[in-house]
Amino acid sequence: MPGLMYTGMCHLVHRLFHTWIYNQSLIPCHRKVALTFLKTFLFLKPAKSMQSTMLSTPKSIAGEKNIVLLGAPGAGKTTVAVFLGQITGLRVIHINETLEKAWHMSVAQKLQEVGEELFLQEEGEILQKLSTARSVISLTGSNPMHPSSMYHVKKKGIVVYLDVPLEDILERLGGMNIDHIVGLRPGVSMQEIFQSRQQFYHQWYDVRVLCQAGDTAEAVAVKVLDGIKRYHDSKSGIFLSTRSIDKNVDFMQNPSFFTDVVIDGIALDGGLFVPADPLPELTAGEWQRLVEASYTERAQVLLEKCIHPNDVPAVNLREIVMKAYGQNFSCNAIAPVRHLSGSQFLLELFYGPTASFMDFALQMLPQLFAFCMPRTCNYLILVATSGDTGSAVLDGFLRLSDTDKQRIAILTFFPEDRINQLQKAQMISYKAENIRSVGVKSNLEFCQMIVKQIFTNPVYTGFLTVEYGTALCTVDSTNWACLLPQVIYHASSYLDLINQGVITFGDPIDICIPTGNFENILAAVYAKRMGIPIRKFICASNQSSTLTDFIRTGKYDLRDGNVTAFPLTLDVLKASNIERCLHLVSQGNGLLMTKLFSQLEEQYYFQVPNPLLERIQHDFVSYWCSEGECLDAIYSVYRATGYILDPDTAMAKVVVDREHDGTCPVVIVSTAHPCKSAAAVLQALKVKEKSQRPIDQLQMLNSLNSMPLIHSAVLERIRKAHTQDNQICPADPSDIMANIERFIYQKFIYVT
Repeated sequence: MPGLMYTGMCHLVHRLFHTWIYNQSLIPCHRKVALTFLKTFLFLKPAKSMQSTMLSTPKSIAGEKNIVLLGAPGAGKTTVAVFLGQITGLRVIHINETLEKAWHMSVAQKLQEVGEELFLQEEGEILQKLSTARSVISLTGSNPMHPSSMYHVKKKGIVVYLDVPLEDILERLGGMNIDHIVGLRPGVSMQEIFQSRQQFYHQWYDVRVLCQAGDTAEAVAVKVLDGIKRYHDSKSGIFLSTRSIDKNVDFMQNPSFFTDVVIDGIALDGGLFVPADPLPELTAGEWQRLVEASYTERAQVLLEKCIHPNDVPAVNLREIVMKAYGQNFSCNAIAPVRHLSGSQFLLELFYGPTASFMDFALQMLPQLFAFCMPRTCNYLILVATSGDTGSAVLDGFLRLSDTDKQRIAILTFFPEDRINQLQKAQMISYKAENIRSVGVKSNLEFCQMIVKQIFTNPVYTGFLTVEYGTALCTVDSTNWACLLPQVIYHASSYLDLINQGVITFGDPIDICIPTGNFENILAAVYAKRMGIPIRKFICASNQSSTLTDFIRTGKYDLRDGNVTAFPLTLDVLKASNIERCLHLVSQGNGLLMTKLFSQLEEQYYFQVPNPLLERIQHDFVSYWCSEGECLDAIYSVYRATGYILDPDTAMAKVVVDREHDGTCPVVIVSTAHPCKSAAAVLQALKVKEKSQRPIDQLQMLNSLNSMPLIHSAVLERIRKAHTQDNQICPADPSDIMANIERFIYQKFIYVT
C-alpha cells in the first residue's frame, strides 16, 4: 500500500509538474500552490531504486512535443536519437528510414534517380505528412533545406541543433558511404557542403548543443536533455535587483525577465538588474570550438547561453547580431587584437561607426530594444551626454527598421559650450525624423540633473504617457543589455591570442582597461566567470583617482574635491557599475548593497567591509597617471612604432609599463580611435600649428599616414556637420521639457 500510494503521488506530481512548467497561462497563485506541493513532495524519501527509476525516465522532458534533432551529415543525429529514446522512453523515428519505406528504395538510389531538386521536394513532402507527438525524430542532413516541411516539424517539436566540430564530421564520414548526400559531386568537398548548409541549420533550431571534439553520443544526448530543460525552465531567465533581499525566484510575484530588463533599465528599488543565476561557465572544449569562429559566431553562441530563448529565440538573436556587427564595422575582425610590444597587446574597439567601444553595446541594444518593447505605446529615449555615448546612441537607433523607427525616437542633450568639438560635430551630423540633438547652454551636470528629475517626476512622465501615448526610457551603462555585449569582446580577445599562437587555452592573461563608469572592466569580470582565465583586472584612471582609491582602500568617496554648490554633479562621478561588481563579489548581498548605496546617495561615500575588500583586491589592481605622462606615452609609442594611441589607451599603457610584471600577456583595451581626440593627440605629437576646426584636425592627423588608419566614417560625419547648425536650448528645466513635448508631438502626433 505505501508503494502504491507513493506511485499515485508520483503520477499527481508529474501532472502538477507538467502543468506548472508547460502551461504558462496558469495564473501565478495557482502556480505557487502547485510548486508548494512539489516542494513538500520532494521531502518524501522513496527507496533508492524508485529514485533511480524516476530519474532515468524523464519522459515528460519535452512535454507533448517531439524532440527533433538537426545537424549536418555525420553529426551523429541517428545515434544520439537512439540514446535519447533509451533515456526518455520516447519512440524514435529516423527520417532516413521513413523515406526508404515510402520510396521502396535507398535514399542514394532515389537521389540518383530523380536528381537533387526533385529529391528535396519529395523528401520535404514526406516529412510534412509526418504526424506524431512525444517522439525523438532524427532529421536528414538536407531536411532543413525544405522550408514548409520544417515549419511543420518546428510547430510540433523542439528543434535541437547538434553543432559538431567539422573535424569530427569529416572523420566520421571518412568511414561511411556518403553517396546519399545532396550536393556532393566531383569538385565539391564536404567542407563546402557543410558551410553552405549552415544558413539552413541556423534558421530552424530552438536549442543549440555545442559539441566538443570527441564528445560521445551518450554525452551529447545528456546535453540535449539539459538544453531542453533550460528551454522550458523560464526561471533560469529571471533577473534580480542588486538590492533585492529575497533571492528565491520560485515565489516571486512579478519576476523580471530579459525583455523587461532591456526596456526598464533600472530596477524599481533603484538597484541594477543582474541575472538570478550565474552566467554559464563554458568548458575548455567549448571555448576551443570558438577559437577559429568569426566574431559574430562567437557573439551568437555566448549570447544564446546568456539570454533565455523564451526572451529572444535563437533565430531572432542571429538577426540582431548580424544587424549589429554584420556590416557596421570597418574591420572584418570587428574587435582585433594587435601586438604592441613585448607582452603587451591592444584590443582595438574603435572600428564601429562612431569609433568608440560604445558601438559594441549601442549597435546591439537598439535592436534588442525594438524586439523586446511592448507594442502598446511609443518610446522616447532621453540621453544626457558630453562624450561617446551620444553619437553611438544616435547611430544605433538610426539603423532600426523604418517600422521600428515609427515607434522609437531619440533625444540627446549635451552641454553646448563644454564638449569636445569633434564629438559635438559627430552628434549634430545625425539628422532624421526620429532623432534630435539639442545643445544646452550649461554643463553636463545640469543636463544629467534635468534628465534624472524628469525620470523621477511621475506627474510629468504620466502626462506624456496619457496625453501622447509615449513612455520615456534611457539607455546607458546601467542597462544590462549595454553590459552584456562587452563581455563578448573580452572573451574574443583571449580566443584571438590562442588563434595567434601567443597562448594555449588555460594560460592566464591580465587585462588593463581605462575606466570611468566601470562597465568595461566589469564585463571582463563576467568573461572570467564564464571561463576565460584572466589573472588580474588592472583599472587605469586619470588624476581623478576615485576608483584607484576605492580599489586600494575600499572607500568610495565622492566628497573630496568633487562636491560643488551643485551636489547632483556627483552623478557624473559615480561609477554606476561598481554596484554590480560589489553585488557579484559579495555573492549577491542585496542588504549590503542597499546600505552602501543609500549611504552614497545621502553622504556621498561608503566603506566596504574588510572581507569584501580582500576579495576585490584578490582580482583587481588600480593605478592612475598624469596628463603629462599620458601625452608622453602617445609620443613615445608613435616614435617607436608609428602607431598612435588615443589618450585613454595611452593612460592604460602608462599604467602597464609602470606596474605590470610581464610574466603573462596583458591586453590593453583601446576604447576609442585617436581621431576622437584629435586635438590632444596632435598636441602630444608636438604638432605646433593646429586648427581649431575638427575637420582640419582630422585631415592633419590623416596626413601623418600612421596606424591606425583614419576612421572614414567619423571623417564623413565631420564633413557633414561642418555645414550644419544644431538646436540650442537655455539652461531652464521648463525649456527642456518643452523641447521634449514638442519633439514627441512632431514625431508621434502631428500628421502633415
